[in-house]
Parts: sequence; structure tokens; C-alpha cells
Amino acid sequence: MTPTLATGRADRARRAGFTLVEMMVTVAILGLAASAVVLAAPDPVPRLPVEAERLAAHLVRAREESLLTNRPVAVDIGAGGYGFRVRAEDGWTSLTEGPFGRVAWEGGTRVAPETTVLFDPVGLAEPATLTLRRDRARATVTVDLSGEVRVQ
Repeated sequence: MTPTLATGRADRARRAGFTLVEMMVTVAILGLAASAVVLAAPDPVPRLPVEAERLAAHLVRAREESLLTNRPVAVDIGAGGYGFRVRAEDGWTSLTEGPFGRVAWEGGTRVAPETTVLFDPVGLAEPATLTLRRDRARATVTVDLSGEVRVQ
């Protein structure tokens, strides 16, 4: 014989399923875990200052390349991204070795003005001020006459 409660139902029927409190605690834990994952996930499109820093690092590396190889190095900066050229005996040739592959802008990034930054073998450069824009964000990369690169 099965023990029954005062209401006449079997004890087994009462234990089947979850209580409202158990369901709410489970949903709260899942919500906290989901928000932790969202906050820890990297942004698929880097912020504009990160892209400006990347451009600046490539400009510095181009200057170092011109100093180390004793050849002028040009960085062609345009709407689609930027690439590198080096002066050889027979004229300008694309520089693609090592870190000098063509770099495309991340989605929505625009640059003004489109220009070529030229580094000569003694480290000097043609001064340039490049403004990167994406949505309402803006970052400025400057190259001065001495070849120093700064991000603002």
C-alpha cells in the first residue's frame, strides 16, 4: 500500500517536476554564465585606436627597414588599406616579405588623405598626418620629418 498525503494524493506525484524556485535559480545561473561569455568574447572588428596603433607599428617597421637595408621604403596608404614598396636598382618593387604584406582596413575604416609615406635610408620621412575614421570614431597617425610616428 502506498502512503498518501492528507489530500489523498500519492507522495510520488508530488516529487515529479521542478518547483518555480528551482527553475528561477537555473535561469539566473544560465543568464550569469551567458553574460560572462559575452563580456569575455573579443570584438570581431577591432576598435579604431587598435587599427591606428597597427598602422603606426607598420610605419615604424618600414622606417627601420629603410635604415637597416639602406634603401628607401614607401608605404602606399589608400582606401583599401596599405602596402609597402622598396627602391631597388631597377625601380620600385613591392615589398611582401615578413611583416610587409598588404594590409586591408577593417570593415568601415576610411583614411584621409590617401598618400604615400616615404622613408629614406637615413631615417627621415616626408611628413604626413593621416586621419582614420569609422562610424563616429576618429584617430590620427602623424609622421614627422625625422621619421617619428605618433598616434593621437
